[in-house]
Amino acid sequence: MSSLDEELELVSGGDELTKKATVALKSGKKRIIVIAGPTASGKTALSLNICKECFGEVISADSMQVFEGMDIGTAKVTLEERMEVPHHLIDIRQIFEPFNVVKYHDEAKLAMNDILTRGHVPLVVGGNGFYIHSLIYGPPKGPPSVPELRARLEAEMDKFGAERLYEKLKSHDPKYAATITVQDRHKIIRSLEIITLTGKKVSDIPKPSEKDVPKDIDFRCWFIFHPKESLYSRIEKRCDQMIEQGLINEVKQLMDNGLLQNSSAAASIGYRQGIEFINSKQTPEDWDHFVSSFKKASKQYAKRQFTWFKREPLFKWLDMSKLTIEQASDIILQDYEMIV
Repeated sequence: MSSLDEELELVSGGDELTKKATVALKSGKKRIIVIAGPTASGKTALSLNICKECFGEVISADSMQVFEGMDIGTAKVTLEERMEVPHHLIDIRQIFEPFNVVKYHDEAKLAMNDILTRGHVPLVVGGNGFYIHSLIYGPPKGPPSVPELRARLEAEMDKFGAERLYEKLKSHDPKYAATITVQDRHKIIRSLEIITLTGKKVSDIPKPSEKDVPKDIDFRCWFIFHPKESLYSRIEKRCDQMIEQGLINEVKQLMDNGLLQNSSAAASIGYRQGIEFINSKQTPEDWDHFVSSFKKASKQYAKRQFTWFKREPLFKWLDMSKLTIEQASDIILQDYEMIV
């Protein structure tokens, strides 16, 4: 008996969705549930509920949750939750180790195949549109990063600010620059790196399309959200909770462990503002600035997430202000079951 036959035998008396997932794999079809959404939209609670219904396992689509110690500021699932539901691509790197979208794509694909082979249901869960897009359509087609050039561009940004490099990008590739903002520090650096290495505009590099989706994978994609007014209130509450849970102490600990060696992590929301506060005189005014800038950056990120996923044709949208977690889970699972 093959390993897949054994898996099918194990679930023969169990959940119907799990049996169908195993049958689908045996027939060469791979079905993946993708749950995206802005920060504080309820992705974790929804994904945990779904996983408990269908022997699901989560593959994180968060670029910062891969790093050990970035717990509070990334709203990482707890160890207890990870004991209940297996999670992948969390705590797989030390804070000073490099990680990028290509590595994410490769490791997420390995996790997907591992989950499917065991007859379970993969759920890709997160808010990083770039990572999710790359998983569905394939990694970016630009040249590999060159550490020396990347370090020089990062040093230039640290010295002169993101605005200066953004203006440089606009002069070389105004079309691509119009698709990002000055807050997209990593994208600014990466685009200038591509231009320097290839002599070509980023906007001239062919973009992945639906024809690039692997033929043997059916991504069932969902974007969950709350109306922006209520979402912004949820974001402010979450920021307050993170601060109360010890975000500043977490940033201090990570700085001791090499956070400043990782420019992407050090520039991420919550951590960048925390570093600025720690390096300030820490007056009451500095504290107020930290809190307000943290909340502002979080809301700006949520706005960019809405914009990103409006351009993603595979995603269906669910308004969580009109649904309970159980109702949303049923919609997603019924869709999964219907197409198996």
